[in-house]
Amino acid sequence: MPAVRQVTLLGATGSIGLSTLDVIRRHPDRFGVYALTASTRVAEMAALCREFRPRFAVMASEAAAAELVAELAGLPHTEVLAGEQGLCEVAAAAEADTVMAAIVGAAGLMPTLTAVRAGKRVLLANKEALVMSGQLFMDAVAESGAELLPIDSEHNAIFQCLPPARVRDLPAAGVRRILLTASGGPFRNHSAEALRSVSPAQACAHPNWSMGQKISVDSATLMNKGLELIEACWLFNTTPDTIEVHVHPESIIHSMVEYLDGSVLAQLGSPDMRTPIANGLAWPERIDAGVPALDLFALGRFHFERPDLERFPCLRLAAEAFCAGGTAPAVLNAANEEAVAAFLDNRLGFTDIPRVIERTLAAIAVGPASSFDVIFARDREARQQAREQIRRLTV
Repeated sequence: MPAVRQVTLLGATGSIGLSTLDVIRRHPDRFGVYALTASTRVAEMAALCREFRPRFAVMASEAAAAELVAELAGLPHTEVLAGEQGLCEVAAAAEADTVMAAIVGAAGLMPTLTAVRAGKRVLLANKEALVMSGQLFMDAVAESGAELLPIDSEHNAIFQCLPPARVRDLPAAGVRRILLTASGGPFRNHSAEALRSVSPAQACAHPNWSMGQKISVDSATLMNKGLELIEACWLFNTTPDTIEVHVHPESIIHSMVEYLDGSVLAQLGSPDMRTPIANGLAWPERIDAGVPALDLFALGRFHFERPDLERFPCLRLAAEAFCAGGTAPAVLNAANEEAVAAFLDNRLGFTDIPRVIERTLAAIAVGPASSFDVIFARDREARQQAREQIRRLTV
């Protein structure tokens, strides 16, 4: 029987976090919960702490932490921490050997990096960490000996289709292309005119996946696929010209790898994040994830389309930012986060999201991503510039 792996879960109350806990719940003999973290959902966090009894619970703010302390008055086993310092403490703790990095956005970078520097098995569901700081992040992985396993369904699919010893050496593996699939989101068949009037509620109603609001909007604009394109380049040590995005509305084929001999290996599964999560938690073993078996007879057939970069320019902007290099991807990510937040707050139109991103990229000079301090400085500058662009578009 394998030793029990102790898991720190960064982002416990989000969709990835809850799916992770569902897998852990099914295997109490294999996984324990060392720490849980959340942003503001105190009641949900308290319920999870009562069930899983972690050694630590971390909230984003002191106020939320104080509320959680009151909620957990009868649970002396769990110590409550607050803020980024608390996140980093539980990410690096010697008692935790596995860290699920599932905090959405730039806020997840430092605790994820801390886990990497501590040499953990890091299950990466926070794509922004690699988007913002790709080379620095991968250098830290190499220096620490951390085990980095991708959890995004697409990157996990690619990982499963590659020889384990050649994940970052595609030429040696005989790989010709990576075929990165995309659902196309809820507006795949909308005209350019119709896209101008879509609402946040419509954008968050993904046809296949159950996700948080921000990633749902990213999926609707295809920015999610753009961020995944950048992430794939860093994970698999390649460039955008070796990656081709295929819109696959059924979301059953999660991605494919094409080899020089004409073979194409694909990973298939129901659109359920518990599959890649279970793969990462138990790697290299396979465990039950609670996901129903795939019924290919019921599915019947698969469809593929090329992405429309005119209606959905965010995918193009992401590829251009990666090719520009340096701080450009961090600027792209910051501008997108600000634009999506404004859209969800009904302060910005859906089709204005890529406008804000493009104008922000044009306004900020690209420089070397020479340190994390430089990256965070550009992140702050880009957010300020994006807010100005949002103001101009909405006056």
